[in-house]
Amino acid sequence: MRVSDARPWTFDRDAPSALSDTFLRKGIVKTAVEDRAALDAIRETVARAFAGWLGVPLPADLATFLNAAHERIPVDRLNDCRLHVIGAMNGEPWLRPAYAALARRTLETLVGNELAMQRQINLSVQLPRDAGSLLPVHSDVWAGDSPYEVVLWVPYVDCARTKSMYFCDATRDAEVQARLADLRGGTVEDLYRLIEPHVEFLDVAYGEVLVFTQNILHGNRVNVEPETRWSSNCRFKSLLSPYADKKLGEFFEPISIRPATRLGLRYRLPELSRD
Repeated sequence: MRVSDARPWTFDRDAPSALSDTFLRKGIVKTAVEDRAALDAIRETVARAFAGWLGVPLPADLATFLNAAHERIPVDRLNDCRLHVIGAMNGEPWLRPAYAALARRTLETLVGNELAMQRQINLSVQLPRDAGSLLPVHSDVWAGDSPYEVVLWVPYVDCARTKSMYFCDATRDAEVQARLADLRGGTVEDLYRLIEPHVEFLDVAYGEVLVFTQNILHGNRVNVEPETRWSSNCRFKSLLSPYADKKLGEFFEPISIRPATRLGLRYRLPELSRD
């Protein structure tokens, strides 16, 4: 018997992976957070900043406090509140590494082990019945994002039904995007009505996260649940994969670079001729 018969070597691209298979088929995976302490620390920062904006002490029950935010935030001051909390989040030097830690192994499996991360973490606060905070159906790639990016979406409260996000079924999504020209002159609402029978609102509890490709159609609708949604999103991509309008050093920042890549980036060919 030959040695090669006893040891069938293969590349890992052929290795089965339920996570990878789900992501390739659906464009979305939901998974438990990988670092619960990091999630709790981020949520406390969010709640503390919100309490500071209100001028009230931080309560012990953060979930109830955030879920009932609509009782304290006037709709016309929602963006001021959101920007205040975003500033507090991104002002903490530990918070971006903690955010990446929420799904680091998942990101490395789906994206790669040399990663670039969005420099600013976003925050969404969606009050019940507020039609002014909608994100209409879209694919981020249409607005200049790279198709190689994924989004890590993290809720700070339990999110279900219209308090969450919707995604178009991946098979239907491909069909719709292939004939978008047929909708020329229509509206984003016309596009939503077209895919509405094929969208799913994902229930995501606190302690769970979504990783999804922004290539597929997604968005949100008016939150008709009796609670406020608090969630963050942040883009990740393989460091050396193609960029679009959002460039490395401007929108993205490297968070993991392997030694061979560092050496390659530093290398300069010698000048072999002199005039």
